[in-house]
Amino acid sequence: MRKYNSSFKTAFLSEEGSKLKNNDYFGFVELDRYACYVIADGITDMRSSQGARKAIEAIISAFQNAPGITRGRLRSYLKAANRELLKGKSYEKLKASVTVVITDYEKLRYGHAGNTRLRLYREGRKILASSDMSLSQDMVNAEQLMEDRLARHEERNNLLSWLGKERFKPFISKKIRLADGDIITLYTKGIWENVDEGELADIFAEAGNEPTEECDKVEDFLLSRQPTDLDNYTFAAIYVDKVFVDPGRRKRRKRIIIVILVVLLVALIAGAAVFLWKRDRARKRAEMEQYFLNVETYINDNNFARAKEECGKALELAQKLRDRELENRYNSYLVFLEAVMKADDCYSEGNYSEAKEAYLTAQGRARYADNAGTDHMDGRLMQIAGYERVFDYISLGDSLLEQGSYELAEEKYMSAREEAAAIYFTEGRQQALDALDKLYGQWSAETEEQRQQSAAQAADQVAAAEMVVQGNEACGDGDYAGAEVFYLIALEKYTTLEDTAQIDALNQKLDALHKKQAEVEEQLNEAKVLEEQARLLEDAGDYAQAKTQYQRARAIYVECGKSNLADEILDRISIIDSKMAQDEE
Repeated sequence: MRKYNSSFKTAFLSEEGSKLKNNDYFGFVELDRYACYVIADGITDMRSSQGARKAIEAIISAFQNAPGITRGRLRSYLKAANRELLKGKSYEKLKASVTVVITDYEKLRYGHAGNTRLRLYREGRKILASSDMSLSQDMVNAEQLMEDRLARHEERNNLLSWLGKERFKPFISKKIRLADGDIITLYTKGIWENVDEGELADIFAEAGNEPTEECDKVEDFLLSRQPTDLDNYTFAAIYVDKVFVDPGRRKRRKRIIIVILVVLLVALIAGAAVFLWKRDRARKRAEMEQYFLNVETYINDNNFARAKEECGKALELAQKLRDRELENRYNSYLVFLEAVMKADDCYSEGNYSEAKEAYLTAQGRARYADNAGTDHMDGRLMQIAGYERVFDYISLGDSLLEQGSYELAEEKYMSAREEAAAIYFTEGRQQALDALDKLYGQWSAETEEQRQQSAAQAADQVAAAEMVVQGNEACGDGDYAGAEVFYLIALEKYTTLEDTAQIDALNQKLDALHKKQAEVEEQLNEAKVLEEQARLLEDAGDYAQAKTQYQRARAIYVECGKSNLADEILDRISIIDSKMAQDEE
């Protein structure tokens, strides 16, 4: 009903000019809901090129098969024509400039490629003009060429886009609303090369009611110039006497307004809900961040109990906010804090061996908690190392004392007392003093001969004890193979001395060492499996999971004292980080 409730008049003229053949074409079709107007200018030196005609036929056919005024539809019409021209014979490359106008009798949309032109006049004024896709037009846009000189510029036909081009990019306009009395004109370069914009505007400023008359006026004006080399020229005028008016538009507008009001109300309610929700989340996030700041403050103050309490609150809020990244981070801090508190408990109870293992475990956890509490743990481990030296000296002195090597035992006890005093270890210093009192009590009761006999035996005992100490130190440093050598040498010496207690103790140490070696070997095997899994994930492109597996493998290597293997894994993690960064870019 749109066509019959509107009034569009179309007229056109198309002549060969001074050429032997007219390669310009104009075509149009007016359907009930949509109309299509097409003008094309063949770009060729051949007399009877079919480029323009094939382009118009392809566009009209595509339009009739799927009429519409959307950008996508108009682009599909132009691309259908481009495909048709690209099918041309190799000796004749079909090319054409084209302008297509689609209207639904209320609005128009146009698309074009090349230098055919469209102008829209309203009440005697030009309100819309297409822009040529040529080098000359680019120079005009860049203010390198005056617009009134474009029609004669040598680059006016040096086109940037046209039908028949492999990489075809047409211009598609937005919708333009029409009004009663509008005049749409389409024309080729045979017109605009000889009749300028102002002259055409004058013709349509005084236009009558019939488009044929204006077409004739344009032709008369053109021919009056008597151009010596007149190209093919085509001119079409579409008079919009009456635009389609939808009788149900007012009711639809009313319904639309009601719908919009309802939508706005719903949006307002939803917006308020979102605002309150976001405000609550912002409050929770602020509290969470404050709790975590407290965690860092308490860690710096070595108040790990309060730090754990604050971290638990921060973790609870991160879970409520469903912030997985912070949740994982706070959970890593919580695990670290629990490990430090366990180590501190062992330290406070005097279980220094267990405390040392616990602090080493806590150091491993600290890598996932921004290396927090490092100074505290390093300080405690240094103190424990000093305590162990004191106890080792006392233990060695006790062993020497049992063998009757009073002088060497006194030396070890003295060393224990000096070491304890240097590190302010009151308990160890007192044990060393008690051991000295005991030593002097026994020593005074022994004869010089007994002391001499004991000294020889004590030397072996010292050597064996020194091997034990060195084995203990090697074991503490993770050098289990070296520790085993020291223990075996000490075992051999204690066997010669027939010291069954030390032999049993060493056998127990060796059993524990072998067990520890087996555990380390099992951990290293686990690390190798994780490393292999990481390599497979990396090859598959799953860098995030690969990085996680590498980090787990590295943690095991660090825990087992395999720093060289840990450094190799760190290099792989750096490579994965680079790959992940490249993917994000």
